[in-house]
Amino acid sequence: MSDVLLTFFRNFAPAKNNDQNTIYYKQMKTFKFILLTAASVAVLSSCSKLGKLSNENFTVTPTPLEAVGGEVPVTINGTFPVKYMKKNAVVTITPVLKYQGGEAVGQSATFQGEKVEGNATTVQYKMGGVYTMKSNFTYADPMIQSDLYARFDAKVGKKSVSIPEVKIGYGVLATSQLLSYCDINAATAPDAYQRIMAQKQEANIKFLINQANLRASELNTVSIKDLGKILREINDNEETRALQNIEVSAYASPDGKYEINEKLAEKRLNVSENYLKGELKKIKMGASVDTKFTAEDWDGFQELVSKSNLQDKDVILRVLSMYQDPEEREQQIRNMSEVFTDIKESILPELRRARLIVNYEIIGRSDDQILAQYQQDPSKLSVEELIYGANTLVKDEATRQQWNETIARQYPSDYRAINNMAQQAISKGSTELAQSLLKQAASINRNASEVNTNLALLALKEGNVSAAENYLAKGSGANTFKEVMGNLNIAKGNYTQAASDLAGVNSNSAALAQILAKDYTSAKTTLAGIKNADAITSYLQAILAARTGDANTVTSALANAIRLEPSLATRAANDLEFAKYATAVKSLLK
Repeated sequence: MSDVLLTFFRNFAPAKNNDQNTIYYKQMKTFKFILLTAASVAVLSSCSKLGKLSNENFTVTPTPLEAVGGEVPVTINGTFPVKYMKKNAVVTITPVLKYQGGEAVGQSATFQGEKVEGNATTVQYKMGGVYTMKSNFTYADPMIQSDLYARFDAKVGKKSVSIPEVKIGYGVLATSQLLSYCDINAATAPDAYQRIMAQKQEANIKFLINQANLRASELNTVSIKDLGKILREINDNEETRALQNIEVSAYASPDGKYEINEKLAEKRLNVSENYLKGELKKIKMGASVDTKFTAEDWDGFQELVSKSNLQDKDVILRVLSMYQDPEEREQQIRNMSEVFTDIKESILPELRRARLIVNYEIIGRSDDQILAQYQQDPSKLSVEELIYGANTLVKDEATRQQWNETIARQYPSDYRAINNMAQQAISKGSTELAQSLLKQAASINRNASEVNTNLALLALKEGNVSAAENYLAKGSGANTFKEVMGNLNIAKGNYTQAASDLAGVNSNSAALAQILAKDYTSAKTTLAGIKNADAITSYLQAILAARTGDANTVTSALANAIRLEPSLATRAANDLEFAKYATAVKSLLK
């Protein structure tokens, strides 16, 4: 009992006479009324309020927060203390990320007391409760220096009550956003130029059954005439044509006696070889001829049957696989009398032949000849020679631009030079020009892999991940497809896949992917292998050093990064990657 009540009872103890007792009991009645009223007020007051919550009632994961795929995800585990949630209370909790110049509001969660009829999560008054809520904030650069609060909207019954908001987390680790500082190589459309191209010209001479004489009708066929034409071209153009060899192969069909077929095939070889040598003599071309004959052309027979529409051709092919002996094969096929008639008419005549094959090479212009011809008259260069020259032979970008413009004028229906001008524009940071050129290239060939890969790259630079994905779906085959895909996966937060996509690429974005995937050994190797290291290279080296506890490299690498790009000083001052080295970083920035 309190001192006030003790004093009251001492002052108002029962008297010894009746008049005093009457006064006493009246005073006691008045006191009880006051006491009950005070108790009622206290009860009503306690029922209409909810107590404060502190950061001890919350656990935030991750801490600090981290930007992933352009978002800042957070998981909040909270606790309502025992006897906190009034039975008729409703409490809505909203995570709010506050930063200089604004705030971002996350997804709310609502909880209710056990007597409230509603769809929110019920929390027992006597037992309290635990809960988990997830939220996402769209990342903005000022969030790198921010604080996470829990904001409350509460009612007890119909009356709104105030619960002070609580700071429950801090900062955003925004290393993934360094992607926007990383250059990505644009795709170059390739040439198909081959200085030396292997060529083959083939002709067939057919023979009648059991004969080996050359018929005039066979020597006047288109294939024989084309063969002679090629031989003359090779002979007259030694600088651009080079003969490799000439082959003559003669065959007999696989019907009849083997001994007869062998002699027949040899005779066909001899007459064909003599004919070819005579033609070579006419054009005064010295060339050796490689010869061979095949007595029974079972390989040719099988090939023709497999391509035919013969009835029971599968049965014939099965016979060929089951029997290796030529006579047994022939007999089994002859037993199929109906189909054998078709074989005699459509298959066997094609096998009674000699094949004449000229193997040669076309020799194109040398590098020096291409460069000289461009200076003399570029219109005499093929599109492949021009694109090869622009991509490979030209050493400076200004001259390469001139070559690409020449190609676009001479070959307006070829998208490649226009794409390659867009690639040059991207490398110079001229994104508007690149967009215009790629639109033009896409109007010529909208499915070109290089065009779509470069459009994906530009969409990624603009932060439009979905558009980048759509373009990249048609970019497979471009020379930088994997690199752009790796950067896209960084933007999506798929760091392990990004590191895999960028394996073998020595670039800032490859190192960034490896750092985010916590593959620090590979990141160190990648950073060391970057040829044209820049400020971001040094900044990433500083982050890697901070994560691996290398204090000396943190300061030296940061100093170099800021020397190359002074604007990085502000970021470094607020970057939570360097939280453990705050003193050293501050002294560096003075």
